[in-house]
Amino acid sequence: MSSRARSRPPHRVGVVVFDGVKLLDVAGPSEVFSEANRIGTDYRLTLCSVGGRQVASSTGLRIPVDADASSAGLGFDTLLVMGGDALPTRPIDPALRDAVGDLAARSGRVCSICTGAFILAAAGLLDGRRATTHWRHTQLLRRAYPGIAVEPDAIFVRDGRTFTSAGVTAGIDLALALLEDDHGEDTARQVAQSLVVFLQRPGGQSQFSPTLLGPRPHTSELRTVFDAVAADPAADHSVPVLAALASLSPRHLTRLFREELGTTPAKYVDAVRFDGAKAALEAGRSVGEAAELAGYGSAETLRRAFVSHLGVSPRTYQQRFRSAQRPDAARGR
Repeated sequence: MSSRARSRPPHRVGVVVFDGVKLLDVAGPSEVFSEANRIGTDYRLTLCSVGGRQVASSTGLRIPVDADASSAGLGFDTLLVMGGDALPTRPIDPALRDAVGDLAARSGRVCSICTGAFILAAAGLLDGRRATTHWRHTQLLRRAYPGIAVEPDAIFVRDGRTFTSAGVTAGIDLALALLEDDHGEDTARQVAQSLVVFLQRPGGQSQFSPTLLGPRPHTSELRTVFDAVAADPAADHSVPVLAALASLSPRHLTRLFREELGTTPAKYVDAVRFDGAKAALEAGRSVGEAAELAGYGSAETLRRAFVSHLGVSPRTYQQRFRSAQRPDAARGR
């Protein structure tokens, strides 16, 4: 840690909790900042709830609280709004919504972990912005708040000073990204290695493999298509070819994809190929080999796909993956 970092003023982090808050949403990012403090940063975490009352987490463990989230004048350099299983299923408590809105106005970065995005949305903090949340609830977030550009397959999304992350452990990815913004990649890497986690899944990386998007399709024809694409991503998977394989017209196949999966055949094939290319790079294949195996045709085509999806090149992605797999990190040293 540089002397410049040590000379910085404390970085105040507000952590908003409530009854039913997901315990890992709180613990994961908090541990990132706590671990960073071991190597010279100065993050000061303050847990807040409406009324300043201790809360019961999702596991039943009670969490003591430092401050009343509704206190006038309270503000932070970074505000973290945590998630909870009940948030997507019922209206957001008006007192919690208003407290978060007021805190956001007096804070620097404003972030949500997992379903905490529903609190930010209820407070109007995501209007006109790009955002994400746990993959199970992205469609609900989109329907409930049509003014939000929901990115359903991102680990985390940065839009100006507003950050939203996907489910549970994605809060760790977001915290590492914030740490890197504040103190650089070396500090974030040290923390990731200490916690034995990936440094760091780029924000745009898929929340999950496209072949694991949920239950297999109900329609047997679509299951046939799924199996064919998964078995050989590099094959010709144009809509006419897939339609012939399923004994359907191209129009019928496209309609089934939209009705059952909310996507198109071409987008699904692209997602599988991209996932395959990432897996090949993670296995140590060259960029050219990954492109060929996944069906991209050329290294340049794969490079454009990576920049479009993740904002980084295949080589940079591979280097980041390898940095998280160094022997000392794997042994937990």
